[in-house]
Amino acid sequence: MKIEQIYTGCLAQGAYYITSAGEAAIIDPLRETKPYINRLQDDVVQLKYIFETHFHADFVSGHLDLSHKTGARVVYGPTATPEFEAIIAEDHQIFEIGNVKIKVLHTPGHTLESSCYLLIDENGEEKVLFSGDTLFLGDVGRPDLAQKAANMTQEELAGLLYDSLYHKILPLNDDITVYPAHGSGSACGKNMQKETVDTLGNQKRTNYALNQKDKQSFIKEVTDGLLPPPAYFGMNVMMNKKGYSRFDEVLSRGLQAFAPEQFEKIAEASGALILDVRTNGEFAKGFIPQSVNIGLDGDFAPWVGALIADVNQPILLVTENGTEEEAVTRLSRVGFDHILGFLEGGFETWEKSGKEKDFVNRISAAQFETEIKEKEAKIIDIRRESEYNAEHIHEAYSKPLGYINEWIAGLQTEEHFYMHCGSGYRSTIVASILQARGYRNFTEIEGGFKAIASTSIPKSDYVCQTKILNK
Repeated sequence: MKIEQIYTGCLAQGAYYITSAGEAAIIDPLRETKPYINRLQDDVVQLKYIFETHFHADFVSGHLDLSHKTGARVVYGPTATPEFEAIIAEDHQIFEIGNVKIKVLHTPGHTLESSCYLLIDENGEEKVLFSGDTLFLGDVGRPDLAQKAANMTQEELAGLLYDSLYHKILPLNDDITVYPAHGSGSACGKNMQKETVDTLGNQKRTNYALNQKDKQSFIKEVTDGLLPPPAYFGMNVMMNKKGYSRFDEVLSRGLQAFAPEQFEKIAEASGALILDVRTNGEFAKGFIPQSVNIGLDGDFAPWVGALIADVNQPILLVTENGTEEEAVTRLSRVGFDHILGFLEGGFETWEKSGKEKDFVNRISAAQFETEIKEKEAKIIDIRRESEYNAEHIHEAYSKPLGYINEWIAGLQTEEHFYMHCGSGYRSTIVASILQARGYRNFTEIEGGFKAIASTSIPKSDYVCQTKILNK
């Protein structure tokens, strides 16, 4: 028997590959099938089942493409209603993969169809729990994503989650290994640990949700402090439930290369968003007017989903040479299938063609320090509130990137401000969005708070409530 965790950092997502005696199973695969096909071929095994823990909201699963290419059956837990052929398992149903068994544990709460999969080894011992979004390390799945579909409140779903965890998961042996569907950084939970594997016994001791005195306290704790889910979540659920275009088709279309003239014409005719995925440093020095920068070198897919929101938005790409396939792949993972192509030769060819370009008004932290000593300055910190609360520039305003559509309307076009994030990644995203919407009255700080920290600019961990955006 072999178990491999295939972890994708950008999405903080874990897929699982299991083999035994010539057969294999995959749990919660990502959109692109090649990594799984390669493993199957290398191990000379036949994929028998593709297990889905639930209808995912934060990414598009590869279950349909993988089933089409291998003939493996897709399996969901009880109450799932996919609009394609699949096995809808019964609670406690057993599936055999070679000499091992997978037992279905229906654990509603995160969603109604949410299920965990318990692996029983060759000796009949319960060894591994693939816990999906029911149980994370340090947290549990948020119970607010499926409210509309379930016609239930988040408190009612949290009550179901309590029953699932306390009556089905906690009675299992302490030495069982827990493999969750997500880790720290995922929007599917609020308090995840950075580790991606643990024992159930340690989670029983350290996970706050598993140590509540009663059901009501559990409901209160798991629903407290939930941030609104990204807008694209609902669309991803529908794609996972209804079906989607084959990844190979999405990739082929997205890898069409266009010379500057053709690129410009397609952008104008289609209303496509020009998405520049270069590093923030390269983007700041020059970019196509009205384009938005979300760099491949950061949390690319989650920010695309959070800020663009509509997965049907046509997109044209500006990339570093050789990164086109990576960009299309990572966009497709969160459901953005309408990539029309990319600028052949990258931004350099745009410049050489003599077409109009724009740039970000960016200065170093040292220059920022000099300028704010000489005049009264308005400073906007676009990091998360937790980062701001830990330490920030004295008198800076907290306006997180995730809420840009709420606070951007309140900006005064005639009032200059300085803007920074943690490293320059997020502030360049904001700069590109602001300039695309006609704002030019700001200066962005290169290197963000990391660079500012080495200056003598006054800083504070005191939180003035008037400085935090009201949400």
